[in-house]
Amino acid sequence: MTAQPLEILFEEGPCLVVNKPAGLLTQAPRGINSLELEVKDFYRQREGKPPDANIYLGLPHRIDRPVTGAIVFARHVRAARKLSSQFENRTVGKTYWAFVEGHVAPEEGTWTDFLHKRHGMAQSEVVDADHPAAKHAVLHYRVLWHGPLGSWLEVELETGRTHQIRVQCGSRGHAVLGDEQYGSQTAFGERLQESRDRAIALHARQLGFNHPMTNDPVDVVAPLPSTWQFLNLPD
Repeated sequence: MTAQPLEILFEEGPCLVVNKPAGLLTQAPRGINSLELEVKDFYRQREGKPPDANIYLGLPHRIDRPVTGAIVFARHVRAARKLSSQFENRTVGKTYWAFVEGHVAPEEGTWTDFLHKRHGMAQSEVVDADHPAAKHAVLHYRVLWHGPLGSWLEVELETGRTHQIRVQCGSRGHAVLGDEQYGSQTAFGERLQESRDRAIALHARQLGFNHPMTNDPVDVVAPLPSTWQFLNLPD
């Protein structure tokens, strides 16, 4: 995929929040493009450094490849450690918007499961509580609107498991639109040749944390990408 200009949502000191596009890994092995590489290139260009200059960049969290939305990076080690601590201690506010198949009822609730990330695969599954690798997964949702294609949900994560929203929705018959990996039968966005480059209707809408250096509260809202326009969401 061709690199897109970074959509910067917040920048102060060593703290940078961008609106991640779909189809781009947050971090990747050498030779594969990623948001991490693009952010490093952004700093090199802005600071007039050569293409091979070393740039430190801390990644306190990740967003799945087909998912869009707010993600924070840290420019130095101290800031990265403080941000990582907030994620580990679950003091970060993370709100997602998801458009899922079917009519979700009741209008709000809590979904609790035990998940297992399959060995060697970027995929999770619901398992019994006594599974030796089971991890507790909890999310809270609220229905924002019911439309012809499904339900628009606002989701708050209490835990942060691999593909948590995607598998918890899909296992209940409410797969995120476009998420074929977890059972979606509804196309979403541009039908790119490479399925891994395609978007799904899951967006990290809001990210709240304390600035790692000033401790001031930071609350960032990420605009929806154009792929959501065909859903004709109400204002």
